[in-house]
Amino acid sequence: MGKGYSARIAANPYIVGSFACIGGGLFGLDISSMSGVLSNDAYKNTFGNPSSNAQGAIVAAMPAGSFAGALLVAHLGDKLGRKKTIILSGLIWVIGSILQCAAVNRGMLVVGRIISGLSVGIASAVVPVYQSEITAPSIRGRLVSLQQWSITWGILLQYFVEFGCSYINGDASFRIPWGLQMIPAIILSAGMLLFPESPRWLIDHGREEEALEVLADLHGGGDPNTELVQLEYEEIRAQVHFERTEGAKSYTDLLKPGILRRVGLGASLQMWSQLSGMNIMMYYIIYVFQGAGLTGRRGNLIADSVQYVLNVALTVPAIIYIDKWGRRPMLLTGTILMGFFLMLVGGLQGKYGHWGEVDNSRVWVITGHDGPTKGIIVCSYLFVCSFAITMGPVSWTYPAEIFPMRVRAKAVSVATATNWLFNFALAWAVPPGLSSIAYKTYFIFGTFNFAAFIHIFFMFPETKGRTLEEIEEVFAEGHVFTAWKIRKDVGRKTLQQVKAEQKSFGDDVDEKLDDKASE
Repeated sequence: MGKGYSARIAANPYIVGSFACIGGGLFGLDISSMSGVLSNDAYKNTFGNPSSNAQGAIVAAMPAGSFAGALLVAHLGDKLGRKKTIILSGLIWVIGSILQCAAVNRGMLVVGRIISGLSVGIASAVVPVYQSEITAPSIRGRLVSLQQWSITWGILLQYFVEFGCSYINGDASFRIPWGLQMIPAIILSAGMLLFPESPRWLIDHGREEEALEVLADLHGGGDPNTELVQLEYEEIRAQVHFERTEGAKSYTDLLKPGILRRVGLGASLQMWSQLSGMNIMMYYIIYVFQGAGLTGRRGNLIADSVQYVLNVALTVPAIIYIDKWGRRPMLLTGTILMGFFLMLVGGLQGKYGHWGEVDNSRVWVITGHDGPTKGIIVCSYLFVCSFAITMGPVSWTYPAEIFPMRVRAKAVSVATATNWLFNFALAWAVPPGLSSIAYKTYFIFGTFNFAAFIHIFFMFPETKGRTLEEIEEVFAEGHVFTAWKIRKDVGRKTLQQVKAEQKSFGDDVDEKLDDKASE
């Protein structure tokens, strides 16, 4: 590294962090690969015109696999390293895509989606960890939030591929898009070979010289003596030494005082991101607009695409300003707005809708009321915009930065597994819910958002602009229900303070840091 054009590219923190986000884009591809075929007659005929429950099970197969994949990261991320684990996720995705593309029945399709889900679960857990460990504090939120932006791009691009292929007659209308999903994964696995390993993982495995070189290339223009590089290097070494004295790396570490609280915060934030109702608007937006009275397959597809474009566009301000606005204000604003718009959708549906039949399915639908139909569409768009600019990016950034290194891979995997657990449950439950309790479904998710607001206000401390090591002091300062009281200067340290703390550990620091290398 440090020599030649390709080395300079691989040492640019923006390029390193953003390229890894292709792993997040795989999740977006999967969302559109399903939402885009729900009104496709060739898809319905090939897979036996699945009922609402059967379709929910097909969609839920992916997050079921993702749940298992996210838990695997606890072992893979520490054993193989962050970089190799990302590469592995891309290879697994290719296998899943092949099975989906060749599927001749529901069973084969479900197996393919489970394998693809395994890949998405691995990538969604390890990519934010990798990004948080290779970026400087001033841009960490921005780069980790690119994970969400890549998801929105995956949704958008795959949806337009589905839209274009919908004009093809026969099975090719859905098999071609499912086959093309392999291309980004191949690019991800091949491209990651050029990028560095996480410096924190390298130090943790006794490879300090490599770690210093990576930090210098990423944050110091190749100069290991710059203040930021030295500060980060010394902080990481000190933190690794301290954490090794705390005991072995195992799941029992997640139950220790101070850690369990953070595991709860990371897992609950991922839970709230799913319970926000975004799944309805992504997986099943066709059903939502059908219920609003939007008729015609072409018109429905166009209306859906507008929503996906907004999702991409409104994520950009969040990426740019997340390290300025802060995590707490974004989450609090987002949950209030999302709850409000979902309540409006439910209210309009309840007042003007009735039970009817659309495409041989029982649907709560609005007919003959153009104003409420447009109102529901607009509220749906505003809901998606609210999620995109707030909860979406922060739900990936926050869990990746609140854990100490000794448990980071495991804790993030647990948080991400929580995301997929609720994703699985909601993906399966929403179609039957819409066909049974109809508009009341929106009231349920609206209430979840208001509950999330209360939880976040009292229990989620701000973490913007701090190194991963300084965040330790943030959680040591605040109590469980006093997140809003934590001072902005808590945890701030100079290079001299860090070196002084390291010296206090004793003359045996270097010897203990070399334990793994000698093993």
